[in-house]
Amino acid sequence: MFSFTSPQVLHFGRGQSRQTVGLAASFGAQVLLVHGATPARADWLIKECATAGLMVKTIGCATEPDLPQIEGALAALKGFSPNVVVALGGGSVLDFGKALSALIPCDSAPIEYLEGVGGSRALDHAPIPMIALPTTAGTGAEVTKNAVIAVPEHGVKVSLRDPRMVPAIAIVDPDLMQGAPRRVALAAAIDAITQVIEPYLCTKANPMTDALCRAAIPAGLDHLRALVEQDTAEAWDKMAWVSTCGGLALANAGLGAVHGFAGVIGGKTQAPHGEVCGALLPAVLQAHARMAEPNTEVARRLAWVLAQIDSNFGGEGQGVEGLRRWSQEQGLRGLSAMGMSAGDHAAVAEASAGASSMKANPFKLSQPELIAILEAAA
Repeated sequence: MFSFTSPQVLHFGRGQSRQTVGLAASFGAQVLLVHGATPARADWLIKECATAGLMVKTIGCATEPDLPQIEGALAALKGFSPNVVVALGGGSVLDFGKALSALIPCDSAPIEYLEGVGGSRALDHAPIPMIALPTTAGTGAEVTKNAVIAVPEHGVKVSLRDPRMVPAIAIVDPDLMQGAPRRVALAAAIDAITQVIEPYLCTKANPMTDALCRAAIPAGLDHLRALVEQDTAEAWDKMAWVSTCGGLALANAGLGAVHGFAGVIGGKTQAPHGEVCGALLPAVLQAHARMAEPNTEVARRLAWVLAQIDSNFGGEGQGVEGLRRWSQEQGLRGLSAMGMSAGDHAAVAEASAGASSMKANPFKLSQPELIAILEAAA
């Protein structure tokens, strides 16, 4: 048995963003537009909303969202009751938009609804409907039911989660993505690939997520070089699809050790989520290979994944190391360059062991095994 959650509507392909204003108007005239660090990138949407007679209030998200930022935004928006939230940006912007759509109607302090550090309280009311327009091919946040929020006081990133937080409408338009800086494109794309590999290997995989991952893993790996090195339209189209598949897969199955570590490391170092995942993925896959018992289902799945990596980044058995080397050549940092020292490994390993994403990892990892992964990813 399994359940499958997704947006009510998914519009995918180049030019699909042109229908955003008409879709927003179907919810009402009051629009909260969430944008990224550069407000000018949302000018086209603001102008189109004004032409359509919609009243737009804007708010920016310049960094990965944290609890003080959420609290400040809610205070600034007090008294404003949007009919729809439209979020235009990368995964951080989409998470910020999802958090606001969920928390604006709520009665208590935001921390009460956060997992781990708060009360994990259920939302008091349904979220405001949201339209998500991703501008990076990475997180799949346009189709997921959670928002990742940093809590600086505790030095971690945690989730605000509710099945009703899945955006009502996701518009995935590669025209909004292509041309991103190489470092951004690289980190986002490796995150996208990680998010179809981990649900495929995790203990909560199901036939629906398997179908998505089996198609998306080779597509992502086949087009990773062309996206980063050549910025080709075909590669962006494929990676946008891979990213959306990853969001659907992780929302309906689970993740694993890469993301179990990533929330803790991101909270500690403030390094971009995708870059953290990129540093960890080879080390985690190598740890899986050491632990997989022959002729088991997870061993067969892992062998297939490793074969896909081999076909793109090295000869037989060399693909994972080839992916690591290529990523570093393209500018991806190791954990030490992100600000994590060897002295941090034990504490990070201990904190990561209890992360929600770690629960679906295909293998139970001991403290020494967790530390070994961090050392390999340094």
